[in-house]
Amino acid sequence: MTHTAHGVGGLTFDPKKRTRPPELNVLLALVLIVATFEILGWILYGDSFLFNTRPNVDAIFNWARLNIIILQVSIVGIIAIGVTQVIVSGGIDLSSGSIVGATAMIVMSFAQTALVNGNPNPKAVFGPWAMDLPVIVPILVGIACGLIAGAINGLLIAYTRIPPFIATLGMMVSARGLSKWWTNGQPVSFPTESFAAIGKGMMPVVYFIALAILFHLILRYTIYGKHTYAIGSNEDAARMSGINVARHKVLIYAIAGMLASIAAIVLCSKNLTAQAGMGVMYELDAIAMSVIGGVSLAGGRGSVIGTVLGALMFGVIISGFTFLRLDAYYQEMVKGVIIVGAVVLDQWRQRRNVARM
Repeated sequence: MTHTAHGVGGLTFDPKKRTRPPELNVLLALVLIVATFEILGWILYGDSFLFNTRPNVDAIFNWARLNIIILQVSIVGIIAIGVTQVIVSGGIDLSSGSIVGATAMIVMSFAQTALVNGNPNPKAVFGPWAMDLPVIVPILVGIACGLIAGAINGLLIAYTRIPPFIATLGMMVSARGLSKWWTNGQPVSFPTESFAAIGKGMMPVVYFIALAILFHLILRYTIYGKHTYAIGSNEDAARMSGINVARHKVLIYAIAGMLASIAAIVLCSKNLTAQAGMGVMYELDAIAMSVIGGVSLAGGRGSVIGTVLGALMFGVIISGFTFLRLDAYYQEMVKGVIIVGAVVLDQWRQRRNVARM
């Protein structure tokens, strides 16, 4: 008995050629990793990774650990939302971590309080005119920094035709230099209470979830999203169909820079200080979250939902290694293995899809 059905033009449908969504595969991998840590926890320490085992706490899950898992990846996750759009369009962004560092230094300079314990702010960058400003001022300054840096990336890529790797690598080095030059490498501290409240508690998670929902809807249901996927799938075809590819690339990279600046605002607010070294390696973690989440480095495929699942996988791995009391450098080695494995899997999946056509 055949399971094929004829469609328009005599085309046939074969159920055997149906594939599961990449996001489902990532979710299954996430469940498997959680189960592995759960089993190892009981075997090695007689304790649960996910569930609460304390008799004096009336809760099924270990909410403290669950909160830490998502909190520790939420800021990099915000960057990964922008990086996802860049990769879907067929590009790459190596500058997001350095944009975080430069933006954090500049933002905190406009978010300082004038007095610390009744004395003048010892870390003051500017004079009294830049002290105790309304919280909207440092936020707008930070967003402007990210938009400018991202737009420069996009302009270089779109109009000089240099590879995205080179353009964003140049921005990575330049932005890191700017973050060190801004105060000669000195940290900037003591923000106003209103600015400090931005990253307080679980607020970074709220921003991450809200931005993930927003850009999932944008990529899925708007012209911007359709053009982004079209450019990543076939740039020449997108250009011939009437899409202004150059202008759209500038927009994509500007949005990615803006999201990196939002992450910087949340990060320095959470830490109550800004340092030139903030954001180091964040760009690689963001790329890894996207690739693990099913975003194809070849462009044209991926989703924000997959990136969120990739971020959660990172959080589970970090928290799981801490739970098993393994040294931190094992985390870096495992990250590398996961990144390479995700890319190998993506290449295999592409070859398999081509073979099925």
